Amino acid sequence: MKAINPLELIHRYYSGNPDLEKLLVTHSKAVADRALAIADRHPEFGVDRDFLYEAAMLHDIGILYVDAPGIHCHGTHPYIQHGILGAALLRQEGLEDHARVAERHTGTGLTAAEIQRQGLPLPVADYTPKTTAEKMICYADKFYSKSRPNEEKSYEQAARSLAKFGIDGVQVFEQWRQTFG
Repeated sequence: MKAINPLELIHRYYSGNPDLEKLLVTHSKAVADRALAIADRHPEFGVDRDFLYEAAMLHDIGILYVDAPGIHCHGTHPYIQHGILGAALLRQEGLEDHARVAERHTGTGLTAAEIQRQGLPLPVADYTPKTTAEKMICYADKFYSKSRPNEEKSYEQAARSLAKFGIDGVQVFEQWRQTFG
């Protein structure tokens, strides 16, 4: 897999919105640092550190297209779609593996049944993380909010924010804590 510069890619799409670009980079860097620390603690997983960094930096690239003015997003789509929108952008760039991370990181992943049950504005499909790298990034992401970019959540705070959407996500998050520490 050819290495890419995620900051260059982000800048290409976000140069017209420097506040959002700064927020995205701050959030993504925190997620990347945590995911890389997990990989360093667990070399037995054999995760490609370059890919982990790139994918963590790009997992939220789709926020450019969503309507969330509180975090400088002035697009037209619902926030829940940022993963699939980012995945589409990354696929256009020829980054299929990175795209899968983007579309599978919401909550602890979304199943087709959850999308149908909740009536979410997403194509009905399975968007749960499959690879170890996808799970590491998804787990790391739960500790950081774009609305408070300079704060790290505790495990308990992250679990409480997931609990609003049901116990299943909290159980997956706990499994990841057992695996990743």
